[in-house]
Amino acid sequence: MIYIGSIDQGTTSTRFVVFNRKGEMISLGQKEHTQIYPQAGWVEHDPEEIWRNTQEVIGISLGKANLSPVALVATGITNQRETTVVWNKHTGKPYYNAIVWQDTRVGDMVIELEKDGGIDRFRKKTGLPLATYFSGLKIKWLLENVEGLRADAEKGDAIFGNMDTYIIWNLTGGIDGGIHITDVTNASRTQLMNLKTVAWDDEMLEIFNIPRAMLPEIKSSSEVYGEAKGVLEGVRIAGDLGDQQAALVGQTCFKVGEAKNTYGTGCFMLMNTGIHQYYSTFGLLTTVAYQFGNQPVHYALEGSVAITGALVQWLRDNLGIIKKSSDIEKLAMSVRDNGGCYFVPAFSGLYAPYWKSDARGVIVGLTRYVNKAHVARAALEATAFQTLEVLEAMQKDTRIKIESLRVDGGMTVNDMLMQFQSDMIRAEVVRPKMIETTALGAAYAAGLAVGYWSDIEDLKQNWGIDCKWKPEMDPDDRSRTYHFWKKAVARSLDWHE
Repeated sequence: MIYIGSIDQGTTSTRFVVFNRKGEMISLGQKEHTQIYPQAGWVEHDPEEIWRNTQEVIGISLGKANLSPVALVATGITNQRETTVVWNKHTGKPYYNAIVWQDTRVGDMVIELEKDGGIDRFRKKTGLPLATYFSGLKIKWLLENVEGLRADAEKGDAIFGNMDTYIIWNLTGGIDGGIHITDVTNASRTQLMNLKTVAWDDEMLEIFNIPRAMLPEIKSSSEVYGEAKGVLEGVRIAGDLGDQQAALVGQTCFKVGEAKNTYGTGCFMLMNTGIHQYYSTFGLLTTVAYQFGNQPVHYALEGSVAITGALVQWLRDNLGIIKKSSDIEKLAMSVRDNGGCYFVPAFSGLYAPYWKSDARGVIVGLTRYVNKAHVARAALEATAFQTLEVLEAMQKDTRIKIESLRVDGGMTVNDMLMQFQSDMIRAEVVRPKMIETTALGAAYAAGLAVGYWSDIEDLKQNWGIDCKWKPEMDPDDRSRTYHFWKKAVARSLDWHE
């Protein structure tokens, strides 16, 4: 057993990656799943399709490397966070599609709960503002809208999980003894866990009217949960981290003040705050970063941006401006600037630092001069502007100046974007050799649990730099373009009624 596996169940696709002890990728299997949009603001996935894809990509990846499961010392899992699925533990059948983290159908519930205590009503307890983003209100919606579900939930027949829980349950046997667990990082994104006790909170369950019997057992991020059956027969499942926390671990950001930004469907910046919890006054989230075995829980401040890579997909799929996502860089570089065009992709409201669920996407500054290349450039620049706003909030909250930002995720292959990002944050941007840090972080968690790696010092030895970018833009030009971005954001607010 000389390799370690990692299931990366993301928002748009599922992957299985095999790594060696140096943290190098040996093989990869990947498959996209269907994005379901029943109506405006609603986003769903078919959990059974995702489970089928998970099994398929495991087979693809092992086949590419000519490996059998016995070659794996363990497997970790990382997942799209907050995405909510409820299924019957006797049949394995979901009661409804998985409600994706981007979904805004619980907006009215947010407004109602805000009436008593405002947006920060539960922040001290859960670290999170009231928002459509988190799992708790999605469970509440399902209980109130799916016939027969509440009765089954009260009996303990209907069980909840984010995608990590659903995949682990199926991997370890499903209706035949499947393990119903989650880890502290995923639990911290439900708005049902108390950050101090690291346990499900009775008051939150009562307010949201959610039966405790539905909820998985909370475990650390790095321990042996059980053994897989079927496609990974006999392999220990030993690591579980929400995708952004997994990227923090994969980037080996283990020191207080170290930060990473992941550029995926959305953009997520996390700063390690150690064993201390910072409660943001500038629109960030307090969340669990990781817990390795019996070690203390470590926390992070997070800035979440809903739409970044998804905007590139939107230009590809909805407008047909590009044929494949990678085409956007060449198109954007065919013009010298954005032509005065700014794109605020508030498709599901604005997340950090605004938390405005009534915002919607806008393209502003249009003239006859603007063409599709300017729109493409504005779309990429929107990612950097949103990251800048999160970074500014993080520095205000912690009073820690970020001199260097570690980046990962699919969009980091876009050199134009990375240079513009460095220009905007006025700091060094560093891309590691291994940009699949989300999958790598889950592998690290599993590997630590079974002794594949001895400690975090082992992990740090694997981290290496691929490329760096330093600020080049004239300060006046930077100030001017950021000023117009702020004006564009103001135009996006208070749209949805």
